[in-house]
Parts: sequence; structure tokens; C-alpha cells
Amino acid sequence: MIQISLYRDGSGRICGFRCAGHAGYAESGSDIVCAAVSALAMTTVNSVEQLTSDRFSYKESEAEGQMEFRIVSGFSEASEILMKSLALGFSGIAESYGGYVRVTETSVK
Repeated sequence: MIQISLYRDGSGRICGFRCAGHAGYAESGSDIVCAAVSALAMTTVNSVEQLTSDRFSYKESEAEGQMEFRIVSGFSEASEILMKSLALGFSGIAESYGGYVRVTETSVK
């Protein structure tokens, strides 16, 4: 199962996320659930990097199936919209493939 934690800052904005695990929906390389989560996450990371001047931290471990992203300064309106869009996408995948993806929220400082 892919465990997704959306990070909310003190203002209630989604400021980051952590994805961990593998969906197990299909064999590696054919798993549409993993591909969907990865595509949404990477598009968001790349969009924040290329479309904003916000600073962020990013870590990943493909072997462990982990990815963590967090905006650390300059939280722009564009990043806020991108993060809301990401949350909508993750929620849609979890609704359709609930046994393979779980989304929770965590408050961060």
C-alpha cells in the first residue's frame, strides 16, 4: 500500500507531502496506481521548481519507495494552487483504489 501524508502548516495550507510504499496493484513496471501517484507527485515537484521561486526540500529513495517534498520558504499563491491540485489528485486515486492508497494529513511547523 502507498501511504501518503499531506503536510499542513500552521495556516492550514498544504505545504508538502510524503509518499511511502508500493501499491502492489500489479507487477513492478505495470502498476498503474504507482504510476499515477508518481506522476502527480513529480509533476507537482517539477511545477513548483519551474513555475515559482519558492524554496523547497526534496528527498527520494526509489528502492524504498519513498518520496518527501516540503516548501520551506516563499510559499506563493502558485504553489498553494499546485499543492491543492495534488491533494485532489491523490484523493481521487485513493477513492478509486482505496485498498492500494491511503491519504492522511499531518500538521507541521
